[in-house]
Amino acid sequence: MQPRVLKVLEFDKVKEQLIKHVSSSLGREKVEAMLPSINVEDVIFLQEQTDEGVKVLRLKGNVPLGGLTDIRSAVKRASIGGALNAMELLDIAGTIYSGRQMKKFIEAMIDDDIEIPILAELSTSITPLFELEREIKNCIDDHGVVMDGASDKLRSIRQQLRSSESRIREKLEHIIRSSSAQKTLSDAIVTIRNDRYVIPVKQEYRATYGGIVHDQSSSGATLFIEPQSVVDLNNVLQEARVKEKLEIDRILAELSAKVAIDADVLKQNVETLAEYDFIFTKAGYSQKIKGSKPKINGDGYVNIKRGRHPLIDPTEVVPNDIEIGKDYTSIVITGPNTGGKTVTLKTIGLFTLMAQAGLQIPAHDGSEMAVFTNVYADIGDEQSIEQSLSTFSSHMVNIVDILHNVDENSLALFDELGAGTDPQEGAALAISILDEVYHRGARVIATTHYPELKAYGYNREGVINASVEFDIETLSPTYKLLIGVPGRSNAFDISKRLGLADNVINSAKSHISAESNTVENMIASLEKSKKDADDELTEAEEIRKDAENLHKELQQQIIELNEQRDKLIEKAEQKAAETIKKATSEAEEIIRELRKMQANQHASIKEHELIDARKRLEDAVPKLTIKSKSQPTRQAKKKLVPGDEVKVISFDQKGHLVEKLGNEEWQVQIGIMKMKVKESDLEYISRPKQVETRPLATVRGKDFHVSLELDLRGERYENALARVEKYIDDALLAGYPRVSIIHGKGTGALRQGVKEYLKNHRSVKSSRFGEAGEGGTGVTVVELK
Repeated sequence: MQPRVLKVLEFDKVKEQLIKHVSSSLGREKVEAMLPSINVEDVIFLQEQTDEGVKVLRLKGNVPLGGLTDIRSAVKRASIGGALNAMELLDIAGTIYSGRQMKKFIEAMIDDDIEIPILAELSTSITPLFELEREIKNCIDDHGVVMDGASDKLRSIRQQLRSSESRIREKLEHIIRSSSAQKTLSDAIVTIRNDRYVIPVKQEYRATYGGIVHDQSSSGATLFIEPQSVVDLNNVLQEARVKEKLEIDRILAELSAKVAIDADVLKQNVETLAEYDFIFTKAGYSQKIKGSKPKINGDGYVNIKRGRHPLIDPTEVVPNDIEIGKDYTSIVITGPNTGGKTVTLKTIGLFTLMAQAGLQIPAHDGSEMAVFTNVYADIGDEQSIEQSLSTFSSHMVNIVDILHNVDENSLALFDELGAGTDPQEGAALAISILDEVYHRGARVIATTHYPELKAYGYNREGVINASVEFDIETLSPTYKLLIGVPGRSNAFDISKRLGLADNVINSAKSHISAESNTVENMIASLEKSKKDADDELTEAEEIRKDAENLHKELQQQIIELNEQRDKLIEKAEQKAAETIKKATSEAEEIIRELRKMQANQHASIKEHELIDARKRLEDAVPKLTIKSKSQPTRQAKKKLVPGDEVKVISFDQKGHLVEKLGNEEWQVQIGIMKMKVKESDLEYISRPKQVETRPLATVRGKDFHVSLELDLRGERYENALARVEKYIDDALLAGYPRVSIIHGKGTGALRQGVKEYLKNHRSVKSSRFGEAGEGGTGVTVVELK
């Protein structure tokens, strides 16, 4: 990829945002060296790598990369025999700890059956040098100081140091507390000069204490003197300090030698941890821009769904769908200079670079990106003062370079193609350039304001027109890309909105050819049709979602009814089995008694005994209460009117007449359904009595459909509570055990009001806010009695 293209498409700015997510200088170095790959397999691997990082951050929140430092130069110096200082050794111990923690973290995720094969494979490259880490930590504290316990000799030397310092201080404090000290000393303190303990003596009393003068004050009135009485003790102290330094150097050299032994392992650990830092940097950036993993192909097909430029404020960016490489390989975006066209060019160019560098793109799931060998871009004002080139000449220099190199594996982006010269010649040149790049097989997206190119997409196969929608009311672009609709000039409409007189506008229109006016009107009609189609699609999508929700609710109700029916049937079967068992038992008992009587009386059984036994057998037969379906008696034909309650014979369901549709058909409402029914299939039941004109409360049973949730968002407080009261009554009549009330988060007033109302309702068993998957504090889940 050309460095100029990376800069023009603002890939460097994306890298600047990435750097904010690094954990170490190692990750920063990786980001700064990051470039798009041109190999399809490599790009797929990089995308999988980033996606695993996103999965880990989503499940765990963060990763243990603390303590990671770039220790490569220190390790290299140790490997060639150099001695490291305490802080360098401490950094090495910290990096070993970071690697050990990272390896443990990844292994724990594998144990939890989380599929991260790339990250798992990477962890095998980390060798936990626990022994080296322990030895460094045992010798050096967290502040980089070699501890007394590093060796027995060092402990002994430091004990001697402390003893000498104590004796020196004791002697000097005795001097400054003496009766003459107030007269001879500038201040009653003990201080240090040249690593030796001294006292501040007035100039005129320098001979009082003898010893060595180490320094004097700026005024010369005070001399810092080491009294003769402590010179020998200070000498002993200095000797001990020299021994201490030699012992510390020996300890550090010994630790450095151990680092040298494991130099190769340490370098491998650092490279692996740098790769982890880079992966989780990309993953963190993906979370920030709400990115998704695109599908990667090598066929030159790009399909961006609701793509958002990552460098534009998320509250202002307009998502767009961009597709190229299947039905058409060239897109010509026409229309006036409004700013939206260049953003579209930069979006597809930057998305391509990001995807090929292993970054996820800020677009919806299901987007697809192609891997191009080269991305060429001629975007922006390329005027060169140094080379004495005009804007047109600079653009042509770039375009000539593009035409020398472009092929079927290239993506070419041209902004305002042919601009900066005579419009007629510029338009002709633009068409010729587009034809040349198209015939080379490249994917091309070009912007232009030349009207001649509006017909270009209609006359050539594989080319499609597009434009950026413009809102005449606000005099600003909406930045919404319209594929298939060429841009039209808004000069007259804008001028009229700004107050230009009608006669001036009409005069201007008269200078426009009839063909141009026809084309502009055609484009305006296309824009309106496209907008209406989009609006209808959105509305249809909402209706579809509502229908799916209703279907799910009905399915759930059917499941519940079937379960209830099965339970009733099971209960009835158990009761019938028990009754039959009891009857069988009684019948067997009677038969046994009859046989006994027959045996005792030698077959001479009296008539009344048989009658009594028969009666007992009849009583033993189980009594089943069966509701027989009586055939409905055909009522005399009655004239039907809207509002009558009727029975639909073929469905055996009750309903109400809505309106008459013809001589023999009525529209009947059964529950939530309306259907056409022939009059011959209807049976009159009753007619509602018109007792009084005021509305009566309607009691609805379980047959009436009540939604499982109530949406109060946007309602006024009083209206919302009234709706809650009615909804709870309807839900109780429908037999629902649990419902949800959506009130949103907002200021919390409506949420609190709903909570207080439910707390005092006699039919509410309990209420709670929704879980994370139910809407959180924006939803209240109500358990009904």
